[in-house]
Amino acid sequence: MEANLLLVLGGYLVGSVPFGLLLGWLRGVDVRERGSRNIGATNVLRVVGKAEAAATLLLDGLKGAAPVLAARALAAGDVWVAAAGFSAFLGHCFPVFLRFRGGKGVATGLGVVLAALPAVGLTAVLVWLLTALCFRYSSLAALVAAGSLPVATAAWEGRGPLLALVLALAAMIVVRHHENIRRLWRGEEQKFGQRAVRAS
Repeated sequence: MEANLLLVLGGYLVGSVPFGLLLGWLRGVDVRERGSRNIGATNVLRVVGKAEAAATLLLDGLKGAAPVLAARALAAGDVWVAAAGFSAFLGHCFPVFLRFRGGKGVATGLGVVLAALPAVGLTAVLVWLLTALCFRYSSLAALVAAGSLPVATAAWEGRGPLLALVLALAAMIVVRHHENIRRLWRGEEQKFGQRAVRAS
């Protein structure tokens, strides 16, 4: 039990590491002060650069996958796998190092799902890519991919803790995109390739 609780705590702390912010600092940019002010890869792309955005995407995904893989390695069971993964996701969204003001959780959530349910995770990646290519909105792609998670999990994996995990991840991703949803509805959301201006 103690080891499993440590997995959950460790997952949260790993998830709390703000890679997008750190990579922006290396280039002299505070991503919290420009663009959408988000620490995720999309804002890093807009206000810092492609290399830093790719690194942010990879590292944010890995910090979601790592606690899940650790739980699997320790044969912790699906309940603790789900708990460790969700704690990493919560760490990214509400990082202790940034006064609980973090990102929207797409890359980290995807890392969690890829490690816990590879087929479901790959389906979400494909859905994200197709939606992004067709419409060129990162937020819309994230929302559609999040919606695909419970459907794919229910179809291929059945019920249980991992279905509860993806339901929670999908719901949180949608909630954290509420401002993007409003901008999409008004036709004001930025597309890929649009550079952000400095926030006032």
